[in-house]
Amino acid sequence: MTFELGQSIEILERTPGVLRAWLGRLSDGWVLSNYGPETFSPFDVVGHLIHAEQTNWMTRARVILEHGEATAFPPFDRHAMREISKGKSMLDLLQDFELERSRNLDDLRALKLTPQKLALRGTHPQFGPVTLKQLLASWAVHDLGHLHQIAKAMAFQYREEVGPWREYLTILPKG
Repeated sequence: MTFELGQSIEILERTPGVLRAWLGRLSDGWVLSNYGPETFSPFDVVGHLIHAEQTNWMTRARVILEHGEATAFPPFDRHAMREISKGKSMLDLLQDFELERSRNLDDLRALKLTPQKLALRGTHPQFGPVTLKQLLASWAVHDLGHLHQIAKAMAFQYREEVGPWREYLTILPKG
């Protein structure tokens, strides 16, 4: 499948509703548990997505459109959510994410991106030259990856409870 902005927006605009349906009013055992050291819980993931909405995707898109490769993207702190999520509930985070995503998608649509603009390049601090199209494709895949991560964290909680079915449940570690 080749990149189509409209198809990426289809994913991006649905993610907040998927998360609300899946995680809203779920017990803490599900939303606060992860699947090992240095992994994210569903709560962490939603906080991370909020931080990315505030400092990553549209910020970097604007850097590309305004400065091209001349200005490197600001670094992104993948763990900043720990601070911004303090004292909040999952419902608070879900509402914050919905608002941030809605604003960003409105801003993205307002850019009226053409194939020429999508081909513009920026400078990623680790990868070097990247295109706006690659950035926007990564935004959609980032959402999908974190939905998978949430499922993995939740499934992990029953890893000992599924008995012999564990052998066939590919989301769980073997043994």
